[in-house]
Amino acid sequence: QVQLVESGGDLVQPGGSLRLSCAASGFTFSIYFMSWYRQVPGKERELVAAIASSGGSTRYADSVKGRFTISRDNAKNTVDLQMNSLKPEDTAVYYCNAARSPPPRVPGPGFGSWGQGTQVTVSS
Repeated sequence: QVQLVESGGDLVQPGGSLRLSCAASGFTFSIYFMSWYRQVPGKERELVAAIASSGGSTRYADSVKGRFTISRDNAKNTVDLQMNSLKPEDTAVYYCNAARSPPPRVPGPGFGSWGQGTQVTVSS
């Protein structure tokens, strides 16, 4: 079955950087859209960044454009999120998602498959 395992979350100071990684298994990774979402308590989960199956097309939330970069390695079945110039408002649990359709800004119930999440905290 689909398995997604996120790693790389941590406590970092404002202005710092983190790299999240998602290791995928149990499905044909190279034909799936891969995305990173984030969620804070009391708010809906929202799209941060997405990458098409070939890696040729990416999409970012306006709030992270120019600071975050999504990438994938179809040989290693991994998708990464490089996060630079982090801000306190980036604090959230970050989730990896795999789906056969383009990811929506706000996912509906049961959209694709999810990892367990990794906590990113940006604070001085």
